Amino acid sequence: MTVTPAEQIPIDRIKLPPGFKVEIWATGLPGGRAIAAGDNGKYYVGTRGIGRVYEVSDNGSARSVRTVVDKLNQPAGVAYRNGSLYVMAIDKVLRFDGIATNPNAQPVDMTAAFKLPKEQHHNWKYIAFGPDGKLYVPFGAPCNICELPSNEYAQIRRYNPDGSGMEVVATGVRNSVGFDWHPQTKELWFSNHGRDWLGDDTPNDTLHRMRATGLNHGFPYCHEGKLADPDVKKANACAGVEPPVALMGPHAASMGVTFYTGTMFPPEYRNVLFNARKGSWNRTKKIGYDVVMVKATADGKNAQVVPFMTGFMNEADQSFWGRPAYLLQMKDGSLLVSDEQLGAIYRVSYAR
Repeated sequence: MTVTPAEQIPIDRIKLPPGFKVEIWATGLPGGRAIAAGDNGKYYVGTRGIGRVYEVSDNGSARSVRTVVDKLNQPAGVAYRNGSLYVMAIDKVLRFDGIATNPNAQPVDMTAAFKLPKEQHHNWKYIAFGPDGKLYVPFGAPCNICELPSNEYAQIRRYNPDGSGMEVVATGVRNSVGFDWHPQTKELWFSNHGRDWLGDDTPNDTLHRMRATGLNHGFPYCHEGKLADPDVKKANACAGVEPPVALMGPHAASMGVTFYTGTMFPPEYRNVLFNARKGSWNRTKKIGYDVVMVKATADGKNAQVVPFMTGFMNEADQSFWGRPAYLLQMKDGSLLVSDEQLGAIYRVSYAR
């Protein structure tokens, strides 16, 4: 996770379906993860280990990058609403008002209102505002696999923008770090990381549809909606557990989730879900390191996982050069893809 000059990025190795092309849109963002679109051509990018939030300024022909804030504790969560940038780290919530026109905007500290749990494990955030105007925030499990120490963890919450009105909308969610709302049903769909150290092939990372609030998605007793955990046991472990829409691969690190709503891509891509898989770190044979599509009906049935953006990994020798992490659809219908490994953002477009 260091700055990689554009000329050192092997963009020609990336493979896409016919008619699509990829270009390097921005560089100089080591550790860059989630991307939030602001005003006046500004984009905001969170990080985990680097501790920074970046601002990318797009003038149409080139991009420049500056650091908005530094030395935070895993500030992966960024969201933008009504002229304000929201940044959520493990132990801090900041709001930068008017930042798109005032680069020296001082943050409003909102931490107290959000009542963040203290454990750090799996508590880096992905945050986004939903169609209801609420801020959605996941709180991961404070372990690989364990009985939860309190009911603050392994859940997704939503808040009013000022941190009031907290509601728990999903439980049994080990580590969701990406979600979006279905364009037709407005239901939340989210990625979830499966537990580690249960073999190469189990359990899978999963994709879920929140058809109602308050449903239990299984952790820690049940994985994939049907696999009882052998270490943390419970009678009828999977009874009443909401099954996933799709299995996203064991230890594939399923990250950013974006429904495509633009018109640049061919019509068959409309309402398709794109998912960035950052890639496995503890599997004998690596998987992921790509962007896939999940084609399913609006009610989550008949899901198919199909490759879209590949070439970051060499199957033959198991080496990789990039790790796609998050996605953002631009106003023109192109798709931005962040690469945490190289600190770059790629733009995927389609030429008719």
